[in-house]
Amino acid sequence: MRTQYYTATSLDGFIATEDDVLDWLFPLGDPSTSSYTAFVAEVGALAMGSTTYEWILRHGEQAEAKTGSPWPYAQPTWVFTRRVLPTPAGADVRLASGDVRPVHAAMHEAAGGKNLWIVGGGDLAGQFHDAGLLDELIVQVGSVTLGRGKPLFPRRVLHPLLRLVSVQRMGSGMVELRYEVERMPAGAVRCR
Repeated sequence: MRTQYYTATSLDGFIATEDDVLDWLFPLGDPSTSSYTAFVAEVGALAMGSTTYEWILRHGEQAEAKTGSPWPYAQPTWVFTRRVLPTPAGADVRLASGDVRPVHAAMHEAAGGKNLWIVGGGDLAGQFHDAGLLDELIVQVGSVTLGRGKPLFPRRVLHPLLRLVSVQRMGSGMVELRYEVERMPAGAVRCR
């Protein structure tokens, strides 16, 4: 069981524009030729921030066209928010706030031995990293630059290093990079 941050980013390190638009991403590749199908088959629970969650809710028609449901995930999903948000009928969505560690423990229990997916955003993935709970970053880098927007991973990670374990070309517009998060020695302090 691994805790994974699986996402896409622009070449200059942004997962969305400053107003949470992802239109730049869709022309770059076909999800059916990416690792997504194999990846999500191994996921037992998800965590996401409220901005990501609300984006998914706003685009429920596209999810319904592909999956038959406006909510695209069968797995239990924890949404980090300080607000009360609507939940789609029939979806296993749980609202959470605060420290990621107790949520991680609940996700671990619910996942049935499968992996945990930190969907986004970048700061939420960073909180799992800060708590020593993130095992892997799987980043699909698109051949566009946005200039500014929502950062991929707003953390300074100098030590321990992220260890590159694979690179996969995805057509002419994207590449997938997989990084393993090396564990820190006992008593060491993470850089932020």
